[in-house]
Amino acid sequence: MRAGNVRIIIRKEIWTMWGILIALFSGALMSVQGVFNTEVTKQTSLWVSSAFVQFTALLVCLGAWLFTDRTSFTGLAQVDHKYMLLSGVIGAFITVTVVKSMGSLGPARAAMLIVISQLIVAYVIELLGMFGVEKQPLEWRKVIGMAVSIAGIVIFKW
Repeated sequence: MRAGNVRIIIRKEIWTMWGILIALFSGALMSVQGVFNTEVTKQTSLWVSSAFVQFTALLVCLGAWLFTDRTSFTGLAQVDHKYMLLSGVIGAFITVTVVKSMGSLGPARAAMLIVISQLIVAYVIELLGMFGVEKQPLEWRKVIGMAVSIAGIVIFKW
């Protein structure tokens, strides 16, 4: 194996590890945010809390945009599939449903069900090649992995 190939493999491994760390951090943030949102909702209301979350997220994103890339917002008009622009609407419903599920199930159970749902839906999107994602073949080991995860939730519940 040549030195150039080794560097490429190492670079890919570093990016994979970085991706894993970011995903773990994202999951941790989502759990903490869900608890925070649920507590704010108890003291205000579901829609006040959700609106505040989305508004503060907008402020953070605008601030980050201001200090980083400043790409023109007119690029949004160039998005090929306009339905993709509904992700913000979906984000609002994610906030509301996380708050409701954590309030009724508790953070651990809600987070487990949310993650399993994400996993199943993401795999279906890959299997069907939806939304521009490259279509993937069915792999039984992944289906078995999801079944084991679901069994884990059942065991955790009892």
